[in-house]
Amino acid sequence: MQKLQPELIIFDLDGTLVDTIVDIASSVNYVLSQFGLPNHEISDYKQMVGNGFRVLVQRVLSPEKSNDDIFFDKILRLSMRRYEEHALDRTRPFPGTVETLESLYRNEIKLAVLSNKPDHLSKKIIEFLFASVKFVAVWGDNKDRARKPDPSATLELCRNARVDPQKSLFVGDSAVDIQTAKAARIAAVGAVYGYRSREELELAGADYLITSPPELLSIVEFK
Repeated sequence: MQKLQPELIIFDLDGTLVDTIVDIASSVNYVLSQFGLPNHEISDYKQMVGNGFRVLVQRVLSPEKSNDDIFFDKILRLSMRRYEEHALDRTRPFPGTVETLESLYRNEIKLAVLSNKPDHLSKKIIEFLFASVKFVAVWGDNKDRARKPDPSATLELCRNARVDPQKSLFVGDSAVDIQTAKAARIAAVGAVYGYRSREELELAGADYLITSPPELLSIVEFK
């Protein structure tokens, strides 16, 4: 396997750096229960996350409920509020993630996060769980940036870090992440340990697959 010498590595957040699925599922299911709506299994949420909270709520509701704008906005608002209050209850880094990031940072590789999770929550989770790691940027969803798989935010991260996209690497656990990397012409690493399947990552065109965070170090050649 050919090793890479990236100057910048951009990470997805949910399902790549941190396991957030229980807190997300519990928060949204709580709100659904308040309205007598059916809950969803953890395995279902793993397939529904990745495109932002608005899309997640669209997916948990029936088409009839999703098309009711007033009801949809209420469920979205309450789900977001509930999740903001419980975003760190059981969310933890995947095993070996902190040590992997620290190793990359010690070897002078710039690190960044690009997530479709709301921007303030992305920053909150990173600040709480990765205090020992310095990121050049932690970007989540906001009104000024297009969501993944649009490559514009990825390319802007590269420009801000003063790194050629060809010398960057994108790590994520879903087709959305791989598509983002491909659109930006950046090498893509699929995190098989995350929420989506190996098959999904392969079909999306991942250049590399890793089964644990520390395995990323086997792809990277330090200068």
